[in-house]
Amino acid sequence: MPEKVLVIGAGIGGLCTALMLAPSGRDIVLLERDGPLETADPDELFRTWKRNGVAHVRQSHAFLARLRTIMKTEHPALLDQLLANGVRELPFELMLTEAQQQAYQPAPGDEELTIVTSRRTTLEMTMRRYVETLPNVELRCGFKVRRLITRKAGDGVIEVRGVAGEWNGDDVRLEADIVVDASGKGGTTIKQLIDEGAPIREENESAGILYFTRHYRLLPGQVEPERSAHPPASGDLGYLKFGIFPGDNGNFSVTVAIPEVETVLRQGIVDPDIFHAATLALPGLQPWTNATRAEPTSKVIGMGDLVSRWRDLVIDDKPVTRGYFALGDTLVRTNPLYGRGCSFAAVSAQALRQVLDATTDPTERSRAFHKAIHAELLPYYLNQRKQDRSAIKRARRALIPGHVPKLKARLATGFVEDGVRIALRSDTRLLREAMRGFHMLEHPDAWLKRPRNLAGVLWYWARGKARNAAAYPPSPGPERVEMMQLLGLDWQADMIIQEGDGRRAA
Repeated sequence: MPEKVLVIGAGIGGLCTALMLAPSGRDIVLLERDGPLETADPDELFRTWKRNGVAHVRQSHAFLARLRTIMKTEHPALLDQLLANGVRELPFELMLTEAQQQAYQPAPGDEELTIVTSRRTTLEMTMRRYVETLPNVELRCGFKVRRLITRKAGDGVIEVRGVAGEWNGDDVRLEADIVVDASGKGGTTIKQLIDEGAPIREENESAGILYFTRHYRLLPGQVEPERSAHPPASGDLGYLKFGIFPGDNGNFSVTVAIPEVETVLRQGIVDPDIFHAATLALPGLQPWTNATRAEPTSKVIGMGDLVSRWRDLVIDDKPVTRGYFALGDTLVRTNPLYGRGCSFAAVSAQALRQVLDATTDPTERSRAFHKAIHAELLPYYLNQRKQDRSAIKRARRALIPGHVPKLKARLATGFVEDGVRIALRSDTRLLREAMRGFHMLEHPDAWLKRPRNLAGVLWYWARGKARNAAAYPPSPGPERVEMMQLLGLDWQADMIIQEGDGRRAA
């Protein structure tokens, strides 16, 4: 008899689990709390689909190269269906500056550095419809999982045997060999295990930032701006980060990320008029959002509670559960700045299949999955956490009038701004190397640890600003005070005034 697998949640994590496990011949049942798809029209779906279990469904989304590679290798027909539904592929050459494009010669592996981007609703609809065609996969929409069915073994480990819940008005108990928890950050089943005594180790830390997204549609006859002819459509001003996400079928979204300490700006940006005015004040966004090019199609959609979280279900080489595997946001969450969440889920699902195929011993399965997650995801989690901590400090310093960074901070900033950034905008080979880490194809810091690459960055840094002048991008936007005044917001409200050893808001 094939193993039976229950998957809690049919978001990206649950769908990736079904995609990875289906070829193994196991019987898979996806349990989704929200209702079924009611339309195949991407625009209507975006307007009407209620995804109470995925609060960020209308935030900007992209699939990094690692996820695209998994999809292309495991389910090429799915990638074809995504493209048929208007989902976009953004190849490596679109990341090059105009000068780099003029001298660009494709190299082996460049095709791998391709992003898949679209509205999340279109991505999820296409994936769900594909998964529903797989012969050993069943999707039960409207199934509310209330609790896990558990028992404590003689060695103290909690064994998970299935789930209890409600479906079509009836109380239902489903037993299974394996339960995969892809219920997301709002899921409660893992909390049940903690309440029952599972010593799950958990780390939580605020990312210190909030996200605000608005969707736009190109007007009839309009096309996307030529990227090389305009300033970059993404940037970091310290008090504000921004980016364009090309979508499906003539749609795109603008996401603005604002530090938590910028209370006035983040409260004001939810106003559609203020949000739109901010896009027009940013040189990289204005060519996209101006009235002759596009029109807004949504309100401003906020996303908070951005907490980096890491959970371990194996402590000192001893599993705390058997027959239970958490993945996606249930297990690991990071700041979504680089769009790694979906890729985390896909990589975890692929690792789970490899683990389940390698052994039938429940304890060894838990250990092996734990080791795989640490090897595959922990470097990116730690890399993002480090960047978040640095960004929080930078945002707070920006609110201190006349603040002068210490020498160490100035050197670190100079290395990144005048060394790394300029090297990547000048040397296509270095950009290619760095993008492999960005796309989760290798350790995020691996490229800079190679002597040849580090030497290249140091060479550009040593040349100085004057000799590198042509490689600097245009200013991404106005300074904080100018932007706040332009938007009609109180630029002084969040300023931090030093008082002896203490601080206070102005």
